[in-house]
Amino acid sequence: MALDIRMPALSPTMEEGTLARWLVKVGDTISSGDIMAEIETDKATMEFEAVDEGVLTEILVPEGSEGVKVGAVIARLAVEGEEDTPAPSPAPTPEPAPTPAPAPAPSADGPAATPTARKLAEQNGIDLASLTGTGPKGKITKEDVEAAIGSGGGTAAPAPSPAPAPAPSPAPASGERIIASPLAKRIAADKGIDLAQVKGTGPNGRIVKDDVENFTPGKSAEPAPAAGTPAPTSPAAPAPAIEGGAPFSEEKLSNVRKVIARRLTESKQTVPHFYLTIDIRLDPLLELRKQLNASLEPDGVKLSVNDLLIKALARALMRVPQCNVSYHGDTLRRYERADISVAVAAPSGLITPVITNADTKGLAAISTEMKTLANKAREGKLMPHEYQGGTASLSNLGMYGIKQFDAVINPPQGMILAVGAGQQQPYVVDGEIKAATVLHASGSFDHRAIDGADGAQLMEAIKQLCENPMGLVV
Repeated sequence: MALDIRMPALSPTMEEGTLARWLVKVGDTISSGDIMAEIETDKATMEFEAVDEGVLTEILVPEGSEGVKVGAVIARLAVEGEEDTPAPSPAPTPEPAPTPAPAPAPSADGPAATPTARKLAEQNGIDLASLTGTGPKGKITKEDVEAAIGSGGGTAAPAPSPAPAPAPSPAPASGERIIASPLAKRIAADKGIDLAQVKGTGPNGRIVKDDVENFTPGKSAEPAPAAGTPAPTSPAAPAPAIEGGAPFSEEKLSNVRKVIARRLTESKQTVPHFYLTIDIRLDPLLELRKQLNASLEPDGVKLSVNDLLIKALARALMRVPQCNVSYHGDTLRRYERADISVAVAAPSGLITPVITNADTKGLAAISTEMKTLANKAREGKLMPHEYQGGTASLSNLGMYGIKQFDAVINPPQGMILAVGAGQQQPYVVDGEIKAATVLHASGSFDHRAIDGADGAQLMEAIKQLCENPMGLVV
């Protein structure tokens, strides 16, 4: 009996996904742990490992299929001794004259045989036409091929003519929509490759990972058409302006972008936000960072301002536990540790890897872990446990020169801290006006779970920890 391979739930929130690419084909022998496919979830593109063993007999969902529901059957696997690939219906032929005890007619692919038998025969140069099957209706089984190998029987099968490789789709002309898998887009962005110059070999000309990895600049030119071949038609012109508007092109949303849109719309529509902003003198924090980096240099650790802000937010949440909460209908969850979700801009969209136990971890550990998680996020390799959860979030746009902004809460969390760039400006220090590096920090709070006074206490605690940063290292 064949085993159904179903679309896996690669994260607790996953309801459907895109089957980006099959890494196996019908007839392959599958072992537990083999990578069968690449699946785009609502957060990242992940590899799908086989759990069972057997021979792949059917692929029911072609690669590139979007919106495949979790639990849907995507392929079938036959256990050893039960392989039975559905045979294609043979073309109608004139009925031969009856003969005594006819042997089973060979299919279009040769004599009837199990996938394992075919694979074994091909590997050992055995001509299946020379064997007599002992399986049902004369079907050749693995044991028949093994017997032929052991006795030196069978006829060496002639080397099959290689099937002509499918012609890759021509690179799209300027203005045409480029169809590419999310993984291919990420690799192209990392390598600085223009996808418009890459020819896709996937379904419907879709550009897949191998196309990008095998791309050589200067070799993407369209080959000259053969004599007598009609000249290709001109590419479709960009969409015309509508009612005087600007021309535009349309791009299908990735699963990640769909989830971002859905969750943030839900947040703004259902979560009553309120915002609190405070100015923080950053000079003491910058001086501490300079000293710590000098002492950590032999260990290869370099702290960023963001690493220190992660720690400051975590410690502040433990000092003001009324803000380390989340709203759940008729209950309020109070968390006993601070897990900080940190916003990272990845090619597929915004994702928030989580630094767990940030209130108790050392700064060097936070820095090392954050660099690792950020790199995995940009490469689309985060595992579900690395981006799920979190009791509060931090979003930093200071590296872009943004002075101040308000962030959208990431449900079901109760707050998010948004920080901009530190800027030199006059600041009162000990009753005197001095030049100082001032950071504008804004907190967005869920008013269902957090009162205004509690939010103000949290912002004040963050300010105190940044302006007296020794509290971050003890």
